[in-house]
Amino acid sequence: MATEASELESASGAGLGRFLPGLVLVAVVSAVSVLVGTLETRLIGRAILEPLVLAILLGMVVRTALGATPATDPGVRFVAKEVLEFAVCLLGATMDVPQLFASGPALAIGIVVLVCIAQACGYAIGRLSGLSRNLAVLVACGNAICGNSAIAAVAPVIGADREDVAASIALTAVLGVGVVLLLPLLIPLLGYTHYQYGVLAGLTVYAVPQVLAAAFAVSPLSGQVATAVKLARVLMLGPVVMFYALRAHRASASTLSLRRLVPWFVLGFIVLAAIRSAGAISDDVAQWAKSIANWLTIAAMAALGLTVDIRSVRHVGSRVAAAVAGSFFTLLILAVVLIKLLSIR
Repeated sequence: MATEASELESASGAGLGRFLPGLVLVAVVSAVSVLVGTLETRLIGRAILEPLVLAILLGMVVRTALGATPATDPGVRFVAKEVLEFAVCLLGATMDVPQLFASGPALAIGIVVLVCIAQACGYAIGRLSGLSRNLAVLVACGNAICGNSAIAAVAPVIGADREDVAASIALTAVLGVGVVLLLPLLIPLLGYTHYQYGVLAGLTVYAVPQVLAAAFAVSPLSGQVATAVKLARVLMLGPVVMFYALRAHRASASTLSLRRLVPWFVLGFIVLAAIRSAGAISDDVAQWAKSIANWLTIAAMAALGLTVDIRSVRHVGSRVAAAVAGSFFTLLILAVVLIKLLSIR
């Protein structure tokens, strides 16, 4: 009996130990990013590149230099997924809901319409670029909804090949980081307020972590608005997966789990935002939640960067690159038009 207990403890320790190298690497990259951001502020008065963005860039440099490192992979992916999801959930406790929905229900309706149009346009661009039906669907879903998560959710439903999944994920990951760096440049060009920019980032940036980096680096308001808009896009994953499942006759609505259609952290975000709006979460608690979420998000950005090898783009064909880029610029134009039509200020 004692021997069995000892074996269980050893197995448990070994299981936890496999995360340690990755957690240490993420911690180092995060600390360096915060340090560089602090030095920027002290030397020139402000951080040109916020720690959120620096963490992604530094993570990418480390990953590209070291290549694939199996020892750190479990810990890095844990932070990039589970820790990030908890941070997003926690952000719900900091939301000023009345301010976020100052544009009224029209924005929510606009998000649904935009995702549907972007999905259709993305698929058409993919087919015109010479992609197969499945690959065109994956690129369209990743662009219109939520990047890798959408690709991973839709791929088994439509029976996509591993090569199609790898190609679409590789390019959207790298292009997504480019969008994080360049999208803020549109603020002066378009004359956007921080609220408008938050809507733009939430409507266009691929993945949730990239949205946080692109928006919170500009201002807390932009970050909060972008998070709310992005999570509304994520909610569209459920209907889209059901559409392709029923279309392919591979599953019925009854066999698709709620957990797969609506991520837990989205539900958690909504619940905490509702509790905050009801006044059950004090300003002090909300400030603590904001601080914790900020540190966790920086760690998640570092982990995200550590999963992206810039050299992976070399293995992606020009047709996929053209489809992804074309889909993104179409989505960007649609988002700018929607903000104009709704007179969002």
